Amino acid sequence: MPSQQGSPTVRRLRLGQELRLLRERQKLTGSAVAAELGWSPSKVSRIEASKTMPSAEDVESMAKLYRAGEAKLDELFGLLRDADRQGWWEDYQDALPEEYTRFLGLEAEAERELNWEPQLVPGLLQTEDYAREVIQAARGIIRFTHGGVRSRVEARVERQRAVLHRPDPPMVSFIVDESALMRRFGEPSVMRAQMEHLLEISMLPQVSVRVLALEGFHPIGTGAFIHLRPVGLDDVVYLEHLYTAQFVEDRGRVAGYETAFDDIASHALDEDESRVLIQRRAMHWRR
Repeated sequence: MPSQQGSPTVRRLRLGQELRLLRERQKLTGSAVAAELGWSPSKVSRIEASKTMPSAEDVESMAKLYRAGEAKLDELFGLLRDADRQGWWEDYQDALPEEYTRFLGLEAEAERELNWEPQLVPGLLQTEDYAREVIQAARGIIRFTHGGVRSRVEARVERQRAVLHRPDPPMVSFIVDESALMRRFGEPSVMRAQMEHLLEISMLPQVSVRVLALEGFHPIGTGAFIHLRPVGLDDVVYLEHLYTAQFVEDRGRVAGYETAFDDIASHALDEDESRVLIQRRAMHWRR
């Protein structure tokens, strides 16, 4: 179930999607709508693609042209009001990449999330100290200030609260390569606390944490990915690179990532076995 407050990112996308569907049902082209309303064709396409926020007058004009009833118009106005609200991530948008803030907006109203991570403990599962060490480790490649480090850490902690601890959290499944539990960031005490935190979070009813053991079969040679299912929208896959990120939205490829996750899961330890291994790693970091 989605958050009752709603994600403005999702509302913007849904508003554009609803307007496009209404236009298509009337068998109108974007150019025809633009000519009828005295707009440029690019304005119609940008509204439908959620790249431009329409005004209430714009929505009313389009709905009238599309012969939408009062109930549909009220729905569109509701989406418009929610789309104009501020998401929590916008407090950190100066410190975060644009693609990542869009991801956070989609994640805020996801009902399911699949996360494969071969190198690090996933961001949703990181302690504040571990997150700080991971972000600082990247400063030799990606330049940002001490304030930028602080903002990114704060955003990561806020993301965990907003996703894992909201009243209606999504079902989240993590598969982590065992090497991520062995790669040290910070002092051993940081790693030990991180392993203990993993064990704690793995007990949440909506969270599944599984480990792909090094001694087992490694079924796929892909980097990290997150498969999201936002309510009311098509599934999407989020990929991060060194300097950029991208969304995979083609339905065939998105389905391929879901299949890849299922394949990895079929070779991973089950949840109880994974906790035993994580506990073993926690004991290792106590040395």
